[in-house]
Amino acid sequence: MQTAGSADETFSPLDDLLARYAAGTLDPALHALVEGHLELKPASRAFVRALESLEADRVLDLPEPLPLSRDACLARIFSDVPPPPRVRGPASRLPAAVRRFVGSDFNDINWRSRLPGVKEFRIGNPDDANASLFWIDAGRSIPSHTHDGAETTLVLHGAFSDVAGHYDRGDIAFADSDVDHRPRVDKSGDCLCFAVTDGHLHLTGPIGRIVDRFFGPGR
Repeated sequence: MQTAGSADETFSPLDDLLARYAAGTLDPALHALVEGHLELKPASRAFVRALESLEADRVLDLPEPLPLSRDACLARIFSDVPPPPRVRGPASRLPAAVRRFVGSDFNDINWRSRLPGVKEFRIGNPDDANASLFWIDAGRSIPSHTHDGAETTLVLHGAFSDVAGHYDRGDIAFADSDVDHRPRVDKSGDCLCFAVTDGHLHLTGPIGRIVDRFFGPGR
């Protein structure tokens, strides 16, 4: 998995998401997701500050617009980085921005069982909400699936793996119609995630037809 501090010379999906956050162009759900990520990942906070500073320099000082350089951004991060916040209890699993967006503390969430070991809380109007919290038991897998839009997932507690890599607390996973994956939670503990989507999920494995009613467009 690539993070905001990797040495890759091209902008990754995470870089693009952080750049859109810095530009103020994200919808409220993704804005809360990124703020939650920034609370948990100090290096990314520095990266966003560098993006904002470079954009200000570009607007104020350059005669013609130039694309942001990732190398230039990276050269200005990792200074005065504060320590990550401590987790003191169940309510602390939700970063402040996510807690505000959800509208309640962790202990007050009304979970709904989707599959054995998989609980969900859909945020906002259940008919059109595009953001959910997922609480998945240790060692549990989500059935193989793909998406007809984009899915952006922030790990709030625990960790999981899929075909793209391993994701710990504060990491962001990206999936779309080109990704067919089967996320599996680490055996070491339950996983709590905040997911934002702009399309429906479609199960692709052999049991997909049986349980699609739980995850498909009509859920």
